[in-house]
Parts: sequence; structure tokens; C-alpha cells
Amino acid sequence: MLVHLLRRLGQSVLVLLAVSLISFMVFRHIGDPTISLLGEDATLEERTALVEDLGFNKSVPMQYLAYVGKVVQGDLGISYRLKRPVAEVIAERLPATLELAMTAAFFALLIGVVLGVYTAIKKDGWLSRSIMTVSLVGVSLPTFLIGIGLIYVFAVELRWLPSFGRGETVDIGGWQTGFLTASGWAALIMPAITLGFYNMTLIMRLVRAEMLEVLRSDYIRFGRARGLHEKSLYFGHALRNTLIPVITIAGLQIGSLIAFAIVTETVFQWPGVGLLFISSVQGVDVPLIAAYLMFIALLYVVINLFVDFLYVLVDPRLRKK
Repeated sequence: MLVHLLRRLGQSVLVLLAVSLISFMVFRHIGDPTISLLGEDATLEERTALVEDLGFNKSVPMQYLAYVGKVVQGDLGISYRLKRPVAEVIAERLPATLELAMTAAFFALLIGVVLGVYTAIKKDGWLSRSIMTVSLVGVSLPTFLIGIGLIYVFAVELRWLPSFGRGETVDIGGWQTGFLTASGWAALIMPAITLGFYNMTLIMRLVRAEMLEVLRSDYIRFGRARGLHEKSLYFGHALRNTLIPVITIAGLQIGSLIAFAIVTETVFQWPGVGLLFISSVQGVDVPLIAAYLMFIALLYVVINLFVDFLYVLVDPRLRKK
């Protein structure tokens, strides 16, 4: 198993190098940094000095090595639009996106697993059939339409929740969190449901399908024949084996919550890295665009490695390999 994890780690490094190359090509060949940083009125001497300072007068391979070296050290360049270090700008916006993604992931996993188990155990009940019918909404409707629908009902008509923004935040060691304020939680509810609704229905349907398959297996029938309690069969045996394929999907979906929070953050004007990426694309802020690509790639790599580790905890057979 250690060899497998080391192999996966090596593959992850190759993926990051490939993404870093794409990110470098975006950074190097889109836009003119001398105009973006100095303006159109800069003199030729100022432009030449900036080109030398950025290292653009070197060969492309040397520029790429220098770029990777700076990225490893946390130097992602200077934002053309904000005239500030990219790492500093992302660090300011990252807490908002992570809190939104964590809340959406918790909502999707908790509700998805609970409803999936329930609809599998009570597969012929009217409530289970109703839940499965409603789940088609989450699978079929686009995220932005769900968000707009929630805004119309709970912000415009009922006026229970705010329609945009993050609410009041509290600074804890440089981390701006909305978890400690009532307005922060109120502002978080609709974006988290919007972001996590599709994943919740996906996890629910996956858990239900896997659970039904496991419940039809021979060892479950043997357990019933021996007189084991139904709860022990459902939650001690069936659910444990159901979770193995669910971990893979859930892990990838959690990564997508952050990567594709762009739509949700735009609908609710949530001040996270997704909204920052949209404004960067509109303003052709190339360093921020390139840094976002690297951030998403690193996120997926870390999540995949974590999923591989969870496999060992869930499936004891992998520990013997």
C-alpha cells in the first residue's frame, strides 16, 4: 500500500508540473505585462527595465524554471489590475470560498447519505418515491437557476435571508470568518444549498443504488438467516461496504465545489476566489488567472491523495497489498 501511495504521489507531481506549464504559457503569452503594470505612457527604458526584472529577456525554458521556482516559494506575481501580490489577494478571498465549500460539502454529504440510506431501506414507500422524484430537480436544473429561485422565494418574497454578500465577519488570526456571526450564517444558507444541491442529489442516488446492491448480496441474506438485527445489517455491514465507491465520487465532488463555485459566487456576489477569477477574466488579469489554475490543480491533487488514504481506512483488504 505504501508503494501505491508513493506512486500516486509521483503521478500528482507530474500533474502539477503539467498544469504549471499550462499556467506559465497563459502567464507568458497572454497580454503585455509592461502595458498592464506601467501603462501606455511608459518610456522604452522603463519597459526594458521591467522586462529584465520579470526575466522575459531569458530563454523560454529558463523562464519556465524561474516561474516554477517562484510558485514553489509562494510568489505568484503581481496582479495587473489590483497592483498587489497575487498570493496576498487570493489569501484574502480564500476563507470565503473555503467556508462556502465546506458548508456545501457538509450539507451534501450529510443529507445525501441519510436520504440515500432511507430511500434504499424504504424503497417502496411513498416518501422514498417522492424524494427520488424531487432529486431529479437537483440533477436537471442548472446551479444558477436554483440560486435565482432561492433568492426569489427567501429574499424577495419572504425576506428571510439576504440575497447577496457574506454578512458580518470576524477576524481570527488573519482569517475572516462568518461562522461566528448571525448575519454570516444567514448569508451563507442560500449559497451553500445552491452549491451543494446537485452534489447532494448525486450522492443520494449513488448511496441508494449501492445500498440496494449490497442488500441483495449473499452475506446480508446469511446475516438475516442468523438472526442479526436489521439495524446491525443496515449500518454495521451494508453501509460500510456502500461507502467505498461513494468516497471516490464524494472526494471529487468536494473538489468541484471549490472549482465550480464560480457560478454560485457570481449569483450571490459572494466575495470568494471564484468571483475574483471572473473579474480577473473580465479585466485580463493574467497572473490571477494563472494562479487560479494552479490553485485548483493543487486542490484536486490533495483531495485525490486524501481519498486514496481513506480507502485504506474503509477497506481493510487494501492494507494487506
